[in-house]
Amino acid sequence: MYRRTLLLSAGLLLLLVVPTAAQEPTWSGEIIARGEQRMIYQSTAIVNRPYRPFHFYGNTIRRQYYRGRPGPGARDIVFGARAIRRR
Repeated sequence: MYRRTLLLSAGLLLLLVVPTAAQEPTWSGEIIARGEQRMIYQSTAIVNRPYRPFHFYGNTIRRQYYRGRPGPGARDIVFGARAIRRR
């Protein structure tokens, strides 16, 4: 009975955690937004904007909001470099 309750609790916790991680913004290779894109970024809440290379303040706020820690991980460095190259 204890094992069943533990598995059910873990499953419910997983259901609550996974949707939050799935909503995290992706990386954009655009370092300086211009024109219409800039207006879109300015009208969007900072936690909903995409991660952008060299935007340290915004990226830190988004990491704290979505992951609970402000520091970048190895994947942030890799995805940030890929975003610049895709551009």
